[in-house]
Amino acid sequence: MTDGLATTDETHIRIAKAHAAGDVVLDRVETLNALTDDMRAALKAALPDFARDPVIYAMVIRSASAKAFSAGGDVRQLVAQAKTDPAGARASFAAEYALNWALECFSKPTVSLIDGMIAGSGVGLSLYGTHRVAGPGYRFAMPEVQIGLFPDVGVCHALSRMPDEIGTYLALTGHFIGRADALALGLATHALPAAGLTKTFEALSDAEPVDILLDGLSEDAGAPELLPHREKLAAWFAGDDVREIRERIAFAAPSDPFAASCLGAIDAAAPLSLVVTLKHLRETTSRDLRETLIADYRLACGFLAAPDFAEGVRAQLIDKDKTPSWRPQTLAESGDADLAPYFDPPADGDLDLPTRAELQSA
Repeated sequence: MTDGLATTDETHIRIAKAHAAGDVVLDRVETLNALTDDMRAALKAALPDFARDPVIYAMVIRSASAKAFSAGGDVRQLVAQAKTDPAGARASFAAEYALNWALECFSKPTVSLIDGMIAGSGVGLSLYGTHRVAGPGYRFAMPEVQIGLFPDVGVCHALSRMPDEIGTYLALTGHFIGRADALALGLATHALPAAGLTKTFEALSDAEPVDILLDGLSEDAGAPELLPHREKLAAWFAGDDVREIRERIAFAAPSDPFAASCLGAIDAAAPLSLVVTLKHLRETTSRDLRETLIADYRLACGFLAAPDFAEGVRAQLIDKDKTPSWRPQTLAESGDADLAPYFDPPADGDLDLPTRAELQSA
């Protein structure tokens, strides 16, 4: 039984209280739960009530889609908005990053039940919870460089701290990984069979202790697929120059199918996105999450003002001709690009995020 907080169908997110669980269901199935501003706003509005309700033990975030937790944000909507209302598009990014920070600061257990695809903005909904449960179909990626953007929602804070340049590999290629790798890298905390996801929600509704519950339901996720490639990744993706990274991978590609797949992904990505992403990753090693999200907002404003993001969305998601015209077109040309518009504070100021203490006492 649910009570309170129920949202309208138009928001594509169902939020309710299910006994001891705050229940959040992403329900925009036709778009693989591509997140909208309304969906994010509804979730952010529910957090204080869940936090203050003495009956609510944990918040559960799950999906109505069998194919995806969330394929990301609705970037088609965002690009269309940016053409007529740039300030509104910037505000959309600001609201998303504020939600990411609010989820990080949420004071009760948050359990994301993830089966199928999780990418982009969907990662921002789950990564900052206490428990990230991977079902058999779990597939993670941050493919933003393929649409002329960068891995945002604070994820570079996690990617920059991964061993053997695995985070750099994930950021610059946008490749998907399965749950065994996600568990090894800390992106997921538990692997459960599909039936275990439903059982988890029901048990949390009855206030069963989350750690004991998930530990008891967990199953073997198998061997990580990236493990055999870790030495290669550490060698290929080291350094601060994307052109040098590409050269090392290109040298190995003729005799190494894995290198060839990395090279193909890098060559398909927006050159400037690659350059900005690598610089952001390296700088983020010394930032906390709040600082990373503030830096993300700077970058997002820069990409909204430049042509590649709109062009990437057109080529990959709207016209689907897969032939974007990037500016600059090549990595060689990107060496002369002015990166200040991406890394300097926007004209209307930095993203204003409260401190953790301020958010938790509000």
